[in-house]
Amino acid sequence: MLRRLADELALLRTPLGARRPEPAGPVARRMVAACWPHRAVFVTPMAAVAGAVADEMLAALVAGRALETAYVNNGGDIAIHLAPGSVLELGVVARLDAPSIDATARLAHAMPVRGIATSGWRGRSRSFGIADSATVLAADAAAADVAATLIANEVTLDDPAIARRPASDLDDDSDLGDRPVTVAVGRLSKPAVDQALDRGARCARAMRRAGQIAAAMLVLRDRRRTIGDAGALAPG
Repeated sequence: MLRRLADELALLRTPLGARRPEPAGPVARRMVAACWPHRAVFVTPMAAVAGAVADEMLAALVAGRALETAYVNNGGDIAIHLAPGSVLELGVVARLDAPSIDATARLAHAMPVRGIATSGWRGRSRSFGIADSATVLAADAAAADVAATLIANEVTLDDPAIARRPASDLDDDSDLGDRPVTVAVGRLSKPAVDQALDRGARCARAMRRAGQIAAAMLVLRDRRRTIGDAGALAPG
């Protein structure tokens, strides 16, 4: 799987535009399918890579097997299988620097959710925004992955307390090129935090209206916004 992805990295690192790319590999096709609805903003198929890998691994895991519940957790991008009558409860950690179960996601077979992902500037990927976390529930892990990335990007504002550097300075292979990504967030006023969260919440609500996500929780400095089904994402 990884070898096939590596063979198509040049294509997968290219921002989506008017013409839909046609990669050969199954994971690459999942990545493009998840990101294509968001092509009006800057996005490359790499925004869905972790979720797409989880989805592909889960498909292999359940093929030919009668499993009630299964999931593949690829570093927080989680693909989920639920048979009729099955329920899965997950804990959501909002801040890596202060880990605790800040919310729970209770998923049932009848719900249109088979993927969950979290993004933010503190995570393993680079972000244009300042969210401590943006957790998204969607139809599959690839869709949740790209949505979490883009929503986290929107949790932002201009403030001298925020430090950014070109992504290429941090990783010369980054698909983000020279675009500035967040490297530190200092002291912010409550109005500034609310302004940034409100931006992200507007993005999440637009995605929910478009049917691209089921729910989302955005966290910045112990303040949060929850969008969507309150029963799916509940405070811990």
